[in-house]
Amino acid sequence: MEHDVIISIRGKQSFPQSRPEIIELVTEGKLEDLGDQGISLSYQESPVTGLEGTLTTIQVEPRRVTLQRVGAVNSQMVFEEGRRHLSMYNTPYGALSIGVNTRKMRSSLDSRGGDVTIYYALEIEHGQAGQNMFHIHVRRAGSGRLPQ
Repeated sequence: MEHDVIISIRGKQSFPQSRPEIIELVTEGKLEDLGDQGISLSYQESPVTGLEGTLTTIQVEPRRVTLQRVGAVNSQMVFEEGRRHLSMYNTPYGALSIGVNTRKMRSSLDSRGGDVTIYYALEIEHGQAGQNMFHIHVRRAGSGRLPQ
């Protein structure tokens, strides 16, 4: 069953010798309980993220999270604790090779909402591109609770 939800995303990217960059986004989306296959979140990107015209889907399974973007930007990133996954990131300006090395991953997401937190290192074209973290908080639309 699919539910309307409010998705709050907070991301932090840290580079050596520079201040961390923090991005925050609150958007409307859909949550679907996929049974044994986990939970699926989806939302349309906006001009605020620079990815307007892109649908982002996040599938949360017990030991893996897959972030997929389709539209103006096409990519897939797989997060699995202790593992490194390679993929392509296709933009209107060209394609890049992306490596994701997930250090730590926690989820309490279920059909009512919850949280997902992932710490990972990102490589672009086989070069280290910083340490990253993102936290997603999901609540049912109209529930009145504020994002954490």
